[in-house]
Amino acid sequence: MLSIGTMAPEFSLPDQNGEIKSLSDFKGHRVILYFYSKDMTSGCSKQACAFGELYPKFIEKGAVVIGISKDSVASHKKFEQKYGLPFILLSDTEKRVIQIYGVWKEKKISGKVSMGIVRTTYLIDEDGIIVQAFDKVKAADNPAQMLEVL
Repeated sequence: MLSIGTMAPEFSLPDQNGEIKSLSDFKGHRVILYFYSKDMTSGCSKQACAFGELYPKFIEKGAVVIGISKDSVASHKKFEQKYGLPFILLSDTEKRVIQIYGVWKEKKISGKVSMGIVRTTYLIDEDGIIVQAFDKVKAADNPAQMLEVL
């Protein structure tokens, strides 16, 4: 996980519509950058839907929400359409950004050890500095938590 007070690493990835989005596109806005493991799974769907429900409040506070996983653009599009998600989902199939942001780690699930994304959320300020970082977040609670810290 990256440290609070450091510059958020720049990246460019395709969104759910296949359009390339870069972190620098959002300079001047606060960015809630959250990493999740997989589209359509229970926890990730709860987290995305809660971000979706609270999205107007994030916009009111001058923040944008961006979700990143290693799922494909097509998978993100289906996820967006199924749940009516109003925010950006970025596809990092090569796990470049996932690794740069320090969220690809060893996980233990039901006694089985494997590598995967540890659910992590960063708050990046208008100048690109990481001002909050939360790892191992609870999917359903994370969006309200992020709204509070804004």
